[in-house]
Order: sequence, then C-alpha cells, then structure tokens
Amino acid sequence: MKHRKSLLIGMIATVVLYSCVPTREVREENVAVPENYQNQSTDTINTGLVEWKEFFKDPNLIALIDTALVKNQELNIMLQQVDMAQNRIQAKKGEYLPFVNIQAGAEVEKVGEYTRNGAVEKNLEVKEGEEFPEPLTNYMVGAFATWELDVWKKLRNEKKAAVFEYLSSVEGKNFMVTNLVAEIADSYYELMALDNQMAIIDQNLEIQQNALRMVKLQKQAARATELAVKRFQAEVLKNQSHKYEIQQEIVEMENRLNFLIGRTPQHIQRASDNFIDTPIDTIYAGIPSQLLQNRPDVRSAEFELQAAKLDSKAAKANFYPQFTIKAGLGLEAFDTKYLTTTPESVLYSAIGDMVAPLINRNAIKAQYKNATDRQLQAVYEYEKAILNAYIEVANQLFNINNLKKSYELKDGQVQALTESIDLSTRLFQSARVEYIEVLLAQREALESRMELVETKKDQLLAQVNMYRALGGGWN
Repeated sequence: MKHRKSLLIGMIATVVLYSCVPTREVREENVAVPENYQNQSTDTINTGLVEWKEFFKDPNLIALIDTALVKNQELNIMLQQVDMAQNRIQAKKGEYLPFVNIQAGAEVEKVGEYTRNGAVEKNLEVKEGEEFPEPLTNYMVGAFATWELDVWKKLRNEKKAAVFEYLSSVEGKNFMVTNLVAEIADSYYELMALDNQMAIIDQNLEIQQNALRMVKLQKQAARATELAVKRFQAEVLKNQSHKYEIQQEIVEMENRLNFLIGRTPQHIQRASDNFIDTPIDTIYAGIPSQLLQNRPDVRSAEFELQAAKLDSKAAKANFYPQFTIKAGLGLEAFDTKYLTTTPESVLYSAIGDMVAPLINRNAIKAQYKNATDRQLQAVYEYEKAILNAYIEVANQLFNINNLKKSYELKDGQVQALTESIDLSTRLFQSARVEYIEVLLAQREALESRMELVETKKDQLLAQVNMYRALGGGWN
C-alpha cells in the first residue's frame, strides 16, 4: 500500500529518550522498523493537517461539532484546568522575585516595676523631665522585603517546568478536542446507519407481507399448507419486533449525541437517505515522523517529559545552600506624635541568611528520588504515546484497505440476493421450489443489506479513526 511507510519515529524517539533518561539507569531500545512500514515514501501529504471543517462535508455534522466545541461539559472542565495551569506559571514566576510587604502595628505593654525592664524604665527619662509612659505603647509602620537568591536556578527551573506543564495541558485539551470531534462523527454515522437499517426492514416487511398474502392464496388453492403460512407470518412478526429494537437504538444514539453537544434530548438533524452512497475519500498518512508534530497526546507526553526533567533539577538544588536577603525600612515610636520625627523614629534592617541541610537529609533525598522516578516514568509515557500512535495508524491503514475490498464483495452479494427474491417467488408460484426457499432468499437478502450498511458505516468510522490517529481534528 502506498502509504505504509517506514516509521522514523522509532529512531527519532530513541534519540530523545536517551537524552532524557536519568543517568542511573541505562536502557536498550529496540529500533527495528516493523515489516509493514519498510516501504518508506517521501510523500508528505498528510490528512491529519486538514481542518475538521474541511475534512467533514456534511453540514449537519459540522453544526453538531461546532455546538459541542462550545457546550461540551468535559471540554469546558478541561479548559478550566488549562487556565489553572497558566496561573501556576504566574505563581512560580513570582517566587524568584522579591516579596515586599507593608506592615503596620500597635502594641501596649506594662512590665513589673521590680523587674530588669521595669527598673530601667523607672530610672530613665524620654526627655529631661519626661518619664517613660506607663503602660508603654509602641507604633510602627514600614515596608519589609524578602528575596531568595536563585543561585542554583531552582526557582527558574520550577517556573520553566510550570510552563511545560501548561503546554502539556494545552495539548491535553487539543487531544480531548480530537477525540470529541471523532466521537461525534462516529455517533452521527452510527445514527445514519441505524436509519438505513430501519428503512431496509420497512422495505423487507413490504416484500414479506406480499409473500404472506401470496402463500395464503396458495393455501386457498390447495397449493400450500398452513405450515408455510405460519412460517411466513413468523418471519413478518420477527422483523416487526426488530424494528422496535432499532427504534430504541436510534433514541439512545440521538441522546448520546445530545449529551456530547451539551443539550437536552431532542431530534438530531441528519440526511440519511444517501448514506449508502456516501463517498469514501482517500486518506493520506504522510511520513511517520509527522506524528510527533501532529498528535496532541505525543506532544503532551513530550512536554511532560521536559517538565519532569526540570523538576528533577529543582529537587537536586535542595541539597545546596539557600541564600536569602531580608530588609526593612519604616518608622517606629512609643507615641504617635513622635512617629514622623526623623531621623529619630526611623528604623531599618538588612539581614543576609545562608541555610544548608547538614544532618538528616532523608526527606530531601526522598524528594529527589521521587523526582527522578517521575522523570523516568515520563520517559515511559512518552515512549508509550509514540508506540500507541504508530500502532493506531498501522491498524487503520490495513482496516481502510480491507473494508474497501469487503464492501465491494458485499455489494455484489446484495445484488445477487436481491435478484434471488424475485426469482424464488416466481419459482414458488410455479411450484418449482418449496416455500422455504423463498423464506431463505428473503432472510439472506435482508441480512446482506444490513451487513452492507454496517460495512459502509465501518468505512466511515475507519476514516474518522484514521483522521484522529494522524492527529487531526483539534486545529
């Protein structure tokens, strides 16, 4: 097949993986290219790059997807998670900038006279002839700053990790959009297939009821038995019962679509008459390495891997000394009338701290080990995302080709069995075949037409799944 191409992802991913795996574990990668991708092509046309409004041609389906992208509850929940991830960037960015606080306070204190502080205050004067007030009040207002020096780039790495987490959440939202678009399209095509199955049963019931009337006339003419009448009657009742089963499936599928687009149960507008003639467009898989750029889940896993790498660096910085600068400037006095008297009431301070872990660093070691394990876990997640993307594309390439061949054969089967109904009826009327032959011809024709509708539906679903597997639907 033209687009079964050699997957370059294996080699590209291996380079990325080796650059990100923690040094304490060395892994051997299997970069063998599977057999069905040996015939590599340089054709870069990729259906996954097509916008969903251009990929889907049915205006009713486009309207449903448009509504879902605005009203779907799960997507709106994900959008809030993206917004929270963006807020974490702002929080991490602020951590390596100075914190400045304004502080104001007032206090009153009365110490015992027969204490050191009380005795000193008793024998001191604020000014000549003015004793310390009792009780002693104190008023203060000022600005105080604290700044942790990011010597080891711990805070900057945490901020960069938050950026990658945000980008991962954006790709997660895109992946949800891709799946939502595909799920709505799947449900829409299944609903149209059910409509066509209902129409086939109605057409078949009309044929069977005509056959039932014919058998009853044959019985009156002594050319058929009551057994033949009962068998034809049972077949009619069976298909009438099947109609109600399909009606229930239609109701459930409509409500499924209504749930996906975030509205109460109501009729889904659709045009099912030409479902069986819906064209199957050619899908272009492009080159395998494009999956790294197109698939939101692969890109999300890649950002998670980068975030985990930075988190590991930040956790390692906890072993190093932490440097902090504290400073303050303000006014302080025991009486408000002296509060603005400068420079007597001016207060200021400047402190530099260095704190380093020395004994019992188990908590820091555990935190670092967890960060390293999370990095390795992110490597596996990235590897799994790439492998899953590759397998989905490989499966759908075969599926599309096999369904095309299957549909062509079943179409021929339907034509042959449809002709056999009329033929068996005429032969029965001329007493050349038994009634059972007519029943079997009708039953087999019905089953073949139902299977043809199922195959057409599977073809359309395979197109949607291939579009999703190539990373389409979110842009």
